[in-house]
Amino acid sequence: MSESARRPEELLRRLEWTVIRRLDGLLQGDYRTLFRGAGLDLADLREYQYHDDVRHIDWNVTARLGTPYVREYHEDREITAWFLLDVTASMDFGSQGAPKRSSSAELVGVLARLLTRHGNRVGALLYDGRPQGGIAVIPARSSRRHVLHLLHRLLTRPAATHPAVTRLVDLLGLAAQLVRRRALVFVVSDFISAPGWTAPLGHLAQRHDVVAVRLLDPLEVELPDLGLLVVQDAETGEQLLVDTHDRAFRRRFAAAAARRDAALRAAFGEAGVDALELSTDDDLVQAILRFADLRKRRGQLAAGGGVPDHLEPAGRRA
Repeated sequence: MSESARRPEELLRRLEWTVIRRLDGLLQGDYRTLFRGAGLDLADLREYQYHDDVRHIDWNVTARLGTPYVREYHEDREITAWFLLDVTASMDFGSQGAPKRSSSAELVGVLARLLTRHGNRVGALLYDGRPQGGIAVIPARSSRRHVLHLLHRLLTRPAATHPAVTRLVDLLGLAAQLVRRRALVFVVSDFISAPGWTAPLGHLAQRHDVVAVRLLDPLEVELPDLGLLVVQDAETGEQLLVDTHDRAFRRRFAAAAARRDAALRAAFGEAGVDALELSTDDDLVQAILRFADLRKRRGQLAAGGGVPDHLEPAGRRA
């Protein structure tokens, strides 16, 4: 077996032993907080009884018969998940030998395996930033072998090496065309992109259950004192000499990073999507547990008629 073929197999085996087994124990195998079904199908109508949820009253039937009737539903638990994967040049940045693309592969491997082992299908769109032909499509299928294929494509697909500006609007637009049936959609990116993607993300969320996964590195949040450094934009190739010994510069950098964080959270809220922030130095199990707790609390709020999902703060602090 070649080195490129072994790498996805070794990665997935490690994730199954070190991450998925821990999650099985911590979540008791109940992943409904992470993966919601495709929707609810009407099963029956019956007369209203004390303690029934008044939101399930069918007012048309009630008006015709003069007696309150409620709708009963059963959940369609079959899930098709799509991963919209950013593999542009900025995703290869990592401050401690762990690039954002590696964190992306680990998260995708865990989620895809959790889904496929219960018979659900997963597919992917890989976007490398090239203006023409920069999006590869992996059809949705269900098997461990398919997860290995997805990981192989993610880990071996080279990022664009020529100067290019990431346009997530292109990736989201193609997803809206290809994914017609309601699905669970993960948009996995660092969201370092040209503006204009918020509205397409919101449109996608109107049809699908969309989760935005933002990958980041500690050096993108705060700079240490390392003296004079030459920094380079991974996508445009532009270089700049900076003095990280300058406290004022480091404060300005941290303030700019905080503004960007706030703007991204506001954009996710505006689009009405759940959001998970995953740093290259994060513990993957703990990050997924935080996200599961967020989904559970939002589900409880929605069931109780509380604050809508998109008005709740999203991200790692949740």
